[in-house]
Amino acid sequence: MLTQLLPAQVVAVEATTAPVDAMLFPEEERQIRNAVDKRRDEYTTVRWCARRAMAEMGLPAAPVLPGLRGAPQWAPSVVGSMTHCAGYRAAALAHSSDISAIGIDAEPNEPLPEGVLEAIGLPQEVRWVRHYLRAIPGVAWDRLLFSMKESVYKTWFPLTGREMDFEDALITVDPALGTFHARLLLGPAERMEGDPRSFTGRWSAENGVLVSAIAVAAEVPAQRNAPHQVLVGSVGQIS
Repeated sequence: MLTQLLPAQVVAVEATTAPVDAMLFPEEERQIRNAVDKRRDEYTTVRWCARRAMAEMGLPAAPVLPGLRGAPQWAPSVVGSMTHCAGYRAAALAHSSDISAIGIDAEPNEPLPEGVLEAIGLPQEVRWVRHYLRAIPGVAWDRLLFSMKESVYKTWFPLTGREMDFEDALITVDPALGTFHARLLLGPAERMEGDPRSFTGRWSAENGVLVSAIAVAAEVPAQRNAPHQVLVGSVGQIS
């Protein structure tokens, strides 16, 4: 499912059950020494996914520890994102020379608790969510909006090192194409030079799970014979 949402440069690994060969490094074990079984299973399996992705990229297995604001810490040459929900765990990694940021999020295909949509959604978003809940049943559009905003944050934070709130991104969705667009609404005082202005991603709803994904293409160096022409990968380009 996730592989279909991300470009070929990204290695995505998913799991719906706990692998028998899943293991933790001592540093990771210390992070969850007091965790309940459910949390341990999520923590261990999603790291198994990450290490499978490392292996496919030709990288040695390494611990994945939380950094600032809980964001996973990767090797300097790697970017990635991890997610888990009931019955689903996944990791997506890429070389930083190809992709500058990845954000993935999985949620159960179930409605949000009452009042949460209004807390996370801008008025325009609440309108399209309510419209699609009536027009296209079978997808928890309110929960999907939440997933998309999570993917936006997971993409934004590693790129900028700064936080953002739910109201800082305006999401629009295309149900037919399975895509979404996030326009970042930070004002001039909050924005810095080089900050992305928008992200584009893809989403899916299969087997009771909602998944959203964003990948930001790395900049391409200027061509040798065209020193003033810098080729830049499209922000949030998903192919």
